[in-house]
Amino acid sequence: MLNFPPQRIICLTEETVETLYLLGEEKRIIGVTGYAVRPKRVRLEKQRVGSFVSGNIKKIKELKPELILTFSDVQANLTKQLILEGFNVICFNQQSISEIFSMIKYLGSIVGNIKEAINLVKKIEKQINLIKKKSDKFKPKVYFEEWDDPYISATRWVSEIIEITGGVDIFSEKSKNHKALERSVFSSEVISKNPDIILASWCGKKVNFEKIKERDGWGSISAIKTNSIFEIKSPIILQPGPAALTEGLLQINHLIENWKKSTIIRSFHS
Repeated sequence: MLNFPPQRIICLTEETVETLYLLGEEKRIIGVTGYAVRPKRVRLEKQRVGSFVSGNIKKIKELKPELILTFSDVQANLTKQLILEGFNVICFNQQSISEIFSMIKYLGSIVGNIKEAINLVKKIEKQINLIKKKSDKFKPKVYFEEWDDPYISATRWVSEIIEITGGVDIFSEKSKNHKALERSVFSSEVISKNPDIILASWCGKKVNFEKIKERDGWGSISAIKTNSIFEIKSPIILQPGPAALTEGLLQINHLIENWKKSTIIRSFHS
């Protein structure tokens, strides 16, 4: 049964979970993805009903949701399966920062709380504007690696965050491609672009720094020479929602600022 606003929602993607909590609407959530970790209390309060690409249909049926929220082509098969089971499903596909803001507003509208959603967007926008580097000419070249086999470069919202925080995404054009494999890059491309900073977030898998350093030919890359390789935890950067635009953005900003200071010190001593 579809009611408005829905009282029983299952979130099979992390960012909708966090957004509903930030809107004060967590009482509507009856089930979540197993990857939901924000806020921390969600793991104690909400029943886990699936992974990112699959769901426990039996468990979902037992919970009798009025609405299920999914995300992107990665969950296309799961979304189709749920629809065939007779559930009401909304699949978001936000890729850019502006689309993330739209998702927050859509979600606020769906639960009848658009006012709080607009306030949340304004709050995040204010923080972004405080950090935004408008006239900084000292911009490090940044390679963001989302996966290591094959090498997958930054998605669009991550690329935009890199630019906001004063860096230059070396594969910014590829970031406009929705599908991950369309953002794959060759080792030779990374070497030729010679990034100053390497940021890695391997979709929940721990980043192996030594493995990156030992890649054939990568010893010539500036980021490897200066040991400017950093891991960004997946929950704060790879989910297109509030976490990426707050904690994720702040961490990347901090790393880039520290890199600039270190570079100035190295130049002074050379």
